[in-house]
Amino acid sequence: MIYVCVPAHNEARTVGLVLWKVRQVFTAFPREYQLLVADDTSSDGTDAVLASYAKVLPLTIVTHRERRGYARSLEELLRLALQRSDRAKRDCAITLHADFVHSPESMEEMVKRIESGADLVVAEQREERGHVPRALWLARRWTPRLLPVPGVKDTVSGFCALRLSVLRQALGGGAGGGGGRDAAPLLATDGWCASAELLARLASHARRVDAIPATARYDLVQRPSRVQPWRQVLAAWRARAVIRAAGTALVALAVFASALSPQSDSTRSDSGPRDTLLPLGAIATAVPFPVGERLVYQAKFGIFNVGTATMEVAGIDTVRGASAVHLVFRISGGALWYHIEQTLESWVGRCDFRSRRFWNQTEEKGKSWERKFDIYPDSGFYREAGRDTTLATVPDPLDDAAFLYWIRTVPLEIGKRYEYRRYFRPERNPVIVEVLGRERVGVAGRKWNAIVIRPRIPNGGGIFAERADARLWLSDDDRRVMLALQSNFSFGQVTMKLKEYSDPPAGRP
Repeated sequence: MIYVCVPAHNEARTVGLVLWKVRQVFTAFPREYQLLVADDTSSDGTDAVLASYAKVLPLTIVTHRERRGYARSLEELLRLALQRSDRAKRDCAITLHADFVHSPESMEEMVKRIESGADLVVAEQREERGHVPRALWLARRWTPRLLPVPGVKDTVSGFCALRLSVLRQALGGGAGGGGGRDAAPLLATDGWCASAELLARLASHARRVDAIPATARYDLVQRPSRVQPWRQVLAAWRARAVIRAAGTALVALAVFASALSPQSDSTRSDSGPRDTLLPLGAIATAVPFPVGERLVYQAKFGIFNVGTATMEVAGIDTVRGASAVHLVFRISGGALWYHIEQTLESWVGRCDFRSRRFWNQTEEKGKSWERKFDIYPDSGFYREAGRDTTLATVPDPLDDAAFLYWIRTVPLEIGKRYEYRRYFRPERNPVIVEVLGRERVGVAGRKWNAIVIRPRIPNGGGIFAERADARLWLSDDDRRVMLALQSNFSFGQVTMKLKEYSDPPAGRP
């Protein structure tokens, strides 16, 4: 079941058209759905419009005698959807405005993403049609930067789809739900801030967060905007959780994020003297990490918090007939005049731990780019989307994100030095790993026994360059959790430490 939640206040001109458009979407894209609308003390005839549509649509109307505002209305509808659902892991809710600024046509793609394994899908505003007041346009651009949520660029969208089991977790409920109306409020803010707050609370429980592009249809809106732009910006400033670092700290984050790849873009050769190298040894025959494992990191430059990062096992997919584990690495950070978002997605064979697909999506300083690769380990080549080329790969290829997981599976003996030639682009090999010793470290609220390794690229650049003197701490147990990552730059040292670790229950795939 799909529950479409629509808060409304004095939307008589458009609310009926929005509801009818939802009906058209689910007629062309057959899915079982219900419409849940909150009439928040409208005085323009919205109640009469809704009453007429309730006769022909699967529509439930919640009427308020006193004004409650957007956030409380939306939360009430979400709780109602959760109460009605008997299959929270399958059912989803979609939040939608009643003023027609969002096109319901995007719901088809949102539902498809939920059905393919996403827990939260955000329709991010990428363009506008119609006249937009300059102040509103500026505020709409800047406010998401004040309210960052990892994996989401447009945090004030207000148009999203969410799996109801994730909502239940965010509400703190068990099987019955946390959905009672007398429960503690989920949202403490209102307006644009409430949209960002909702995403932040849901994203912390979502195994996979997706985004789709959307167009704001200001040309279809039938009334002047009620948004007071600068008040929204001020409210966002007051609602931000952490004051972001400025100056060189931002540059540190940019370099840190862009250098996550284990090799630089330029072809390098290791022409210097070599140490005695150990053989690679047996390659892992399976991916031992369970679906649902999620690691959250805090990135710091000195005393400044400059961003967050997450590593997660998002699910099991099928790539060209092979069962594959979907791995996701995200980094997000910035401040008022700078913002960076990077998502690395990897699909590796569930039984052979070889990369089949790799995506790199990055937005930095308002510029976006993406690179998508399909890797064919059995045939020995790879292809990049948008380029009519076929290039040779290594026998057991790994991509950037997959390498961070695979290194957790190989034997690492103290004092040894290993050379790995598994990066899927042969010219970027090898990666050298030295095992330095053991340490006791405190992260994620506890003390860990850790193995310290030094990964480096001979004559390479970025986070694993020789001069960066990078260090990686892995837990000294069967899980080999990445506890911390540290690298030096010309302006100082950047450290990423584990903040939260979610280990799924035993028995999950």
